[in-house]
Amino acid sequence: MPFIGFMLLSILLSTPDWAIIIAYLVLSLAIGLYYTKKKKKSTQDYFLGGRQISWWLAGTSMVATTFAADTPLLITELVATQGISGNWLWWNGLIGGLVSTFFFARYWHKANILTDVELTELRYAGKEAAWLRGFKAIYLGVFMNGVIIAWVNVALGAILSVFLGIPSEHLLYYYALAMLFVVLYTSLSGLTGVAVTDAVQFVLAMTGCIILAYLVVNSPKIGGLEGLVKKLPVETLEFFPRFSSGEAVGKGVQALGIGVATFFSFVAVQWWASWYPGAEPGGGGYIAQRMMSTPKPQDAVKATLLFQLAHHALRPWAWILVGLASLILYPELSTADKKLGYVMAMRDFLPDGLRGMLLVAFLAAYMSTIATQFNWGCSYVINDFYQRFVNPTATEKQLIVASRWATVLLMFVGLVITSYLTTMEGAFKFMISASAGLGGVLILRWYWWRINAWSEITATIAPFVFLPISMQLALPEPYGFFFIVGCTTVAWLVVTFLTPPTDRKTLENFVQRIEPTIGWSPVYKGMSHSPTPNSPKSNFGLLLFAVFSGMCLIYGFLFLIGALLLGQAWWVYLLLFVFGLVSMGWVLRKM
Repeated sequence: MPFIGFMLLSILLSTPDWAIIIAYLVLSLAIGLYYTKKKKKSTQDYFLGGRQISWWLAGTSMVATTFAADTPLLITELVATQGISGNWLWWNGLIGGLVSTFFFARYWHKANILTDVELTELRYAGKEAAWLRGFKAIYLGVFMNGVIIAWVNVALGAILSVFLGIPSEHLLYYYALAMLFVVLYTSLSGLTGVAVTDAVQFVLAMTGCIILAYLVVNSPKIGGLEGLVKKLPVETLEFFPRFSSGEAVGKGVQALGIGVATFFSFVAVQWWASWYPGAEPGGGGYIAQRMMSTPKPQDAVKATLLFQLAHHALRPWAWILVGLASLILYPELSTADKKLGYVMAMRDFLPDGLRGMLLVAFLAAYMSTIATQFNWGCSYVINDFYQRFVNPTATEKQLIVASRWATVLLMFVGLVITSYLTTMEGAFKFMISASAGLGGVLILRWYWWRINAWSEITATIAPFVFLPISMQLALPEPYGFFFIVGCTTVAWLVVTFLTPPTDRKTLENFVQRIEPTIGWSPVYKGMSHSPTPNSPKSNFGLLLFAVFSGMCLIYGFLFLIGALLLGQAWWVYLLLFVFGLVSMGWVLRKM
């Protein structure tokens, strides 16, 4: 019975713990109810905050959404199995993130659409474009969204099971209760309420994680930062991987050397080739939603740059330190259970009151992600399926009511998929493999007029054809990934040249709104419209330098913090950071 779980909670949590948890839930609900009073006259108000969300709030909301309950567990697993350098699995995403920031944020804002899926019928034409829009609305908004929700639920379940001892057979009830609470304030307040709640939840979540890192590192078993460094092999603390087959280095860490091909796949292929929530090539999903919710194109750029900085440099070290400490504290954990070292540290090192605060931190991380998934997925269902194909004459009031019911539907879909999903790793691998090669189309549709709807349809379906072939050939990673990317790319290129281009009227309308000059010369011929002086063609070199400056700034800041914490040589990273900071300031003034 689920009541046993509630009894366990009442025993394990003290009165101060409960007071913190209740105060947090009341605050979250109060924010949602406050923004419910703000009149939402249209779906633009509901899904984009009336395009009046400030850049810093939009950027913070992006960061909060990508900090889910699974994030510290994933970082702990990477650090415990591959050392600090294992984080290049996601650090490589900064390259694509900065490309999205400087090359695409303005485009998304200028598109003046409600969702990124709506772009399909702005960019393409014909029945195939309509079919693609409807398919993506359901595939991404319902199915893939449900997988993401389930992934986050499984992570919350791991925390509840280890930290509070909740029996696994009761977890579904807790998922339902948590999601129902999120549905309540999300469906009523719209994106503005979600963004404000995200900001509060992000501050609470990071505060809790920093406190945990401090307590764990300064515990007698670790002996502070100096003790942490002395108790771990030097290979574990390196920021960059060793290009070798490697051997185990002790303390529970697996072979830290990786092949050149693997590292190449991280920094040169994965960031542009695969679709992944929060790191879509060329922007998309809830990142594009936040870009489009800001008042001006410049705000979209600043919001996305803030996200890249906070996501890659400000957040990770509190989790990395606990992950490193878990190697010393829990050497008996198997490779599959390394991620649980973070939760075990929470259980073993938090006193009364702080235990409730850390639970609130994870609830905040969980709720910020689930709230965005509901609002974002609902925007696809309503704008790109219901209004487009089911009820084109629906009034704005009817659409908002339908949006609230769609949110409830997504909750049930998430619960159903959660009941079948057993590991976070399975969801992660599925998303990367099921989109390998799609990223090329998502980027080039902005920069090459010849891309058409059939190109994107092919790139969406092809990975599902080549993934089983790769598995049958038993290709080791990353060669299996390269195989799918290469075959998918060839497939959509062939289809592109075998099918007619999008009709000229649609292309001209797209050009007039977006002004995508590079790769669009054939369309501009015969048009009276010409690109503005601030177009990407005029500023292409500046935009490339902006990406380079951003990499110096953020990677420099990331490794500077790590070097100072771990007592490593830091002056090179300081120079890199200062150069990036100065050059980025110059770039932003020029743009």
